[in-house]
Amino acid sequence: MGKLKVGILISGRGSNMAALVEAARDPAFPAEVCCVLSNRPDAKGLDFARERGIPTVLVDHKAYASKAEFEVAVTEALMDHGVDFVCLAGFMRIVSPAFIERWHNRLINIHPSLLPSYKGLHTHERALADGVKLTGCTVHFVRAEMDVGPIVAQAAVPVLTGDTPDSLASRILTAEHRLYPLAVRLIAEGKATLKGEVVDIAPDAVDETGRLFSAI
Repeated sequence: MGKLKVGILISGRGSNMAALVEAARDPAFPAEVCCVLSNRPDAKGLDFARERGIPTVLVDHKAYASKAEFEVAVTEALMDHGVDFVCLAGFMRIVSPAFIERWHNRLINIHPSLLPSYKGLHTHERALADGVKLTGCTVHFVRAEMDVGPIVAQAAVPVLTGDTPDSLASRILTAEHRLYPLAVRLIAEGKATLKGEVVDIAPDAVDETGRLFSAI
């Protein structure tokens, strides 16, 4: 069985994209980054990908009369690069139900909270306002409702006394950079499988994920 052919969608610096690209440089990693696509010509992540020999694609949403036309162009570009699995990594466009259906169960996202808590924006501010002691990040399959979908993996991050939204965001981002490659690897190895709307993790992956999460 060959490697999972991944396309990564970004809009900015793409730090999670960078983490995936770096993970995929290991010959033992079971996924290959086939292209990095941005909807913004000034996305710094495109330079990062080019410098590492990853094909890059610009599909500027402003060049299209409708979201539908833009998303058709995105899908065509992904297919041209042999992509069969898509990772959203700071892609600042809300994808349509039609796009989600086109990539059904082959489209994942990372969100900076422990879903289903703190869906949407301003997650760190809301967590601090509520006084929670744990927050974190979640990799999940994308569904039509925002920040809803089968959860692949999560990492918990403690909220510390004196935390600001920025300090908390920084620690969570560090966790994201470890969690996203792990989630892609589990999927690519067949150790994270969908059973209806729940992701089952293979027993031989549980200890490994537990060690990773406890170290964050």
